[in-house]
Amino acid sequence: MVRATKLLAEVKSHYGDLKNYIGGTWRTPETTEWLEDTNPATGGVIARVPLSTNEDVDVAVQEALRAWDTWRETPPLDRARYFFALRDLMEQRFEDLSRVIVQDMGKTIDEARGEVRRAIENVEVAAGIPSLMMGYNLEDGAGQGIDEEVLYQPLGVFAGISPFNFPIMVQFWFWPYAVATGNCWIAKPSEQDPTAMQLVMDLVHQAGFPAGIVNLVHGAKETVNAILDHPHIAGVSFVGSSAVAKLIYAKAAASGKRVQAGGGAKNVLVVMPDAKLDKVVSNLVSSCYGCAGERCLAGSVVVGVGKVHADLRRKFSNAAQALKVGYGLDETVQMGPVISAVHRDRVLGFIDRGEQEGAQVALDGRSVRVSGYDGYFVGPTILDDVRLDMTVAREEIFGPVASVFAVHAFDDAIDLINSSPYGNAATIYTSGGKYARDFRYRVRAGNIGINVGVAARWPTSRSAGRRTRSSETSIRRAAMRSGSSRRARSSSPGGSDRLGRRTRF
Repeated sequence: MVRATKLLAEVKSHYGDLKNYIGGTWRTPETTEWLEDTNPATGGVIARVPLSTNEDVDVAVQEALRAWDTWRETPPLDRARYFFALRDLMEQRFEDLSRVIVQDMGKTIDEARGEVRRAIENVEVAAGIPSLMMGYNLEDGAGQGIDEEVLYQPLGVFAGISPFNFPIMVQFWFWPYAVATGNCWIAKPSEQDPTAMQLVMDLVHQAGFPAGIVNLVHGAKETVNAILDHPHIAGVSFVGSSAVAKLIYAKAAASGKRVQAGGGAKNVLVVMPDAKLDKVVSNLVSSCYGCAGERCLAGSVVVGVGKVHADLRRKFSNAAQALKVGYGLDETVQMGPVISAVHRDRVLGFIDRGEQEGAQVALDGRSVRVSGYDGYFVGPTILDDVRLDMTVAREEIFGPVASVFAVHAFDDAIDLINSSPYGNAATIYTSGGKYARDFRYRVRAGNIGINVGVAARWPTSRSAGRRTRSSETSIRRAAMRSGSSRRARSSSPGGSDRLGRRTRF
């Protein structure tokens, strides 16, 4: 692996001591604890991250509560206009946002540009809130002479706790909808790569959002606990590992909060004998090794059905081996580092464990080095002859490691998928309509891909998962993202009203 001769320029070489954005101003947290934020490609420190305290979180909540009364009375069309302004500012700073993501998270520049584009698309959709937030009614809906009317109303202050792998996009799954519907927001980005959200808050400020509507609080575990325990936070959105998602769901729900918590995945890609293998392989490589495998929709298990397995393994291995690994600000690089030294060692440990348990290391990324860089690189890795009882087959690795299985028939592939405790996504590659339809119908996963390696939704559709991730199923967002409630009013001729709140699910 050779270091590129020319890189795109970094936005800054160092971002200094980060601050919280609260009540429309940048504030130094009341903490004595800080973390060093490193560039995953170089290993160099690019910022210091404050670990905000309970008091810091409370300041953010109080500022948001002060802003909420006025914000909830602001007409939806007026709220939408702030998003038009934000969208234009994000387009103007599109490249800067993308490069900061590369520098702090480690993905390639094209992957970062894709992430920023998805964030902007969510802003665009949220700007349509005057129609998206409309309620409905039904004459005589609750009985003769009793009409029913449903209104969507904001609830207050919501918080978003997001993971390192999409430092901008995951927050944008939630906060534009919460704010557009009249709520206030507190963002808690990952402490491992929070600098991109700093730039986002600069743009929020420039867009003219009133003070206290959108806030940012840095921190780690103590900060998260302060969010979960705060009595005036109405709901929490989280994406991360399954173990943490379960803890957050239980703790937030126990205090009466609305909560959505997305966990991990072990996504299966099934290749049928009738698949167009030369086209399939590039899609497999993108699914398994895009974002260095650090995404919940990444393919991690490749299943060859019947006679296709031998050719699949050979072509897949050759294509993965050809990937250029390096610093993502080199536009020729196809895969960047993983997020940290700790995570690199975790991924390497999974490869070692797989080999010890009997898997064949068909492509070994453990010894990959990138000349001129001391970052956290793991090369594309393929484990063959994997069995279902192996650790690498059962647990989420969250790195550039694919396990390859051979099964005899289509039904075996379905059984393999449905035996997993995970249920985020599954894909089939086939030329046959019957296989495609049966796969969609029988597989117990929330996101189904037909000849698509990353079965990701668009901002106009809902996210979905089964078992570990959530209870909703879709081929292509939980409604709670808006933070609205539904208010039902039934009016009788006598003038009495019946009011009740309903959960938006």
